[in-house]
Amino acid sequence: MSAILPPSERLWWKEPIAKTEWLWIAIAFVWGMIMFVMMIYWHIYGKQNLSNEAYKTTPEAFAAKAEKFIAENTIRKETDQEIPVVKVPAGGDGYLIARLWNWYPILELEKGKEYKIHLSSMDYNHGFSLQPVNINIQVVPGYEHVVKMTPTSTGTFAIVCNEFCGIGHHSMLGRIYVK
Repeated sequence: MSAILPPSERLWWKEPIAKTEWLWIAIAFVWGMIMFVMMIYWHIYGKQNLSNEAYKTTPEAFAAKAEKFIAENTIRKETDQEIPVVKVPAGGDGYLIARLWNWYPILELEKGKEYKIHLSSMDYNHGFSLQPVNINIQVVPGYEHVVKMTPTSTGTFAIVCNEFCGIGHHSMLGRIYVK
């Protein structure tokens, strides 16, 4: 039998399965079970998957909370678009809005303090990828994602959208400053 030509027997699925095929099926099944167990293990002990919270919300309700937070905590404005830089209170909650094609506002955090960063999208699915740290969250409209983070080093960290969101996706960048 050839892969190009049709099978010589019209009812090929009624043919018995060869021993080597059963061996490959068994190997694939065992490997699948190993990976299933390892996914649970990596989630609990691997420290690469965040256990975050998510709540149902509306874009309007989240935007209202975020705008209140921004109004109360803005310390300066940056860039030619006058994006506010907001100092998140130590141990407090910070809000980031994802929308075509920006992250709003810029957050300023302190090294060694724990924060809860609330993320939500106003329009489409966006990806929150904090570089060079390996934090990666899919931000979905209608949900408020809460990520707990404790910065361990100072510097400027880039927020990159890694979920294609349209023609301006390549310019959807944000920042977090850690002092």
